[in-house]
Amino acid sequence: MERLLTRDARMAPARGVWHGSRAAPRWLHGTLPGAWVALLFACLSFTPSLLPRTGPFQGFVSGMSAAIGYGLGVMGAWLWREFAHRPARTPRPRAWQGFFVAGGVALVAALLLGWQWQRHIRELMGMPHPGSVGYLFAPAIAAFVFFLLLFVGRGLRAVYRGLDARLARHIGPRAARAMSVLAVVALTFLVASGLLKDGLISMADRTLALQDTTTEQGVFQPDTALRSGGPGSRVEWESLGREGRNFVGRGPTVDELSRFSGTDAKEPIRVYAGYASAPDAEGRAELAVQELERTGAFQRAHLLVVTTTGSGWVVPEAVNAFEYVTGGDSAIVATQYSHLWSWLSVLVDQKKAREEGRALFDAVYERWSRLPEGQRPKLQVFGESLGSYGGETAFSGERDLANRTDGVLFVGPPHFNTLYREFTDQRDPGSPEVEPLYRNGRTVRFSRRPGEAIPPANAPWGPSRVLYLIHPSDPIIWWSPGLMVKRPDWLREPRGPDVLGAMVWIPFVTFWQVTADLPLGMKVPPGYGHVYTGEHVDGWVALLQPKGWSADKSARLRELLKPEP
Repeated sequence: MERLLTRDARMAPARGVWHGSRAAPRWLHGTLPGAWVALLFACLSFTPSLLPRTGPFQGFVSGMSAAIGYGLGVMGAWLWREFAHRPARTPRPRAWQGFFVAGGVALVAALLLGWQWQRHIRELMGMPHPGSVGYLFAPAIAAFVFFLLLFVGRGLRAVYRGLDARLARHIGPRAARAMSVLAVVALTFLVASGLLKDGLISMADRTLALQDTTTEQGVFQPDTALRSGGPGSRVEWESLGREGRNFVGRGPTVDELSRFSGTDAKEPIRVYAGYASAPDAEGRAELAVQELERTGAFQRAHLLVVTTTGSGWVVPEAVNAFEYVTGGDSAIVATQYSHLWSWLSVLVDQKKAREEGRALFDAVYERWSRLPEGQRPKLQVFGESLGSYGGETAFSGERDLANRTDGVLFVGPPHFNTLYREFTDQRDPGSPEVEPLYRNGRTVRFSRRPGEAIPPANAPWGPSRVLYLIHPSDPIIWWSPGLMVKRPDWLREPRGPDVLGAMVWIPFVTFWQVTADLPLGMKVPPGYGHVYTGEHVDGWVALLQPKGWSADKSARLRELLKPEP
């Protein structure tokens, strides 16, 4: 982190002592510009983001922010000296004393303001406040994280200096410095990417792959031929994976569907191919189509193609709501492409989601399109989170969605979704990014609360409808590297109702803040963050327009499908 210190700085090791004392240990040496920027970033990290945090997690975020700020401060001071041709100067003791006094006051103020902001965010989302005791741990954890990262940076500086000294014996000093910098950068990249790939990602993949061999309590192999893994199925029960077994082993029964509708319902069809069911995406898609043919899915009134999220999870509230709204006269098909958690899949499994979504829809559509026009089921598509990204990749745009489907429901789309970004970036003038209008809503519409009128309420909506469900407080939707350097429209325009008005865009800081929100997206009540539950009911009703449906039915179904606390 401090490899950019000049030779002058190395010749005067005492110039940046934290306490202004030349007797302080070498590991306490620091630069005043770096310390000021670290203090600024640490204070700014307490500003509100999208989701509430616990005290320990806030401490982690603040420590990371301070370390980033320190590195930027050191780099900025070095660049200034290089351009100004000035040597490094030793700060006066009073400069450090002033820093510690100002820093103490600033950190206390930031801590108190941060606690208040966290309380207000929780009130917006109807969450109880955990109290102030846990929040008092934030400064200690922040200091630990900051110094840990600082020591890592100084270890890299030591490596750089050692290489520089050795190479200078054999080549010129300029070449030695250049070669040393390149070597340290390459080493850092290899270690960091190795830790990410072979550490967190590999550990998660191995853990969740092992979890795929287990079955949740209360889930049993189907005894009906209308489910994958059941009698006559081409897919082995063991190959479905944990989430696949949950999908085919659960769901509303015929009796439950009939009681809700007051009429005789059909037994729904559920088809699934797990990660281990076939060697690749095309193989799983072909196996799934064979299962659809075997179960008679192409003779049902509705056929829903689902691109799963993360480790193969099919959102139960979404598919259950679909079966209730269609009265069980439906078939649902899905495949698994990953073992990873959804938020981690968003970062590293985009290619797999794209391949799986395109392969599955294309295989189903190819078989569906060979049916006589009057004998085809209505073809719908669903995707949530990274599943919406995979679902989008089968289509080229608005017209393609309208021409090849009878309805599409995409929920919580990541910021990098191609079609979502096209529809949002090219939205009608005057409409906000948190609920945009695209071509006056003729095919594609967006809603925060689909139970209410979906804008534009008075404009015609075609027979083939595409609906995006979004929460203004969902970090999956807004996370983007562009947050580092550019203020987004959703923070330039009026905030969504579940986003604190005090949240502002700060270069670099906001990007890190929203990044830290990603793993918190599912830890908030329904209707906020990345938790979509009752919205699925209203979304399907808006798309399918079932005959005889009422607002009372929607309310009853939302209550029926509400997840247990």
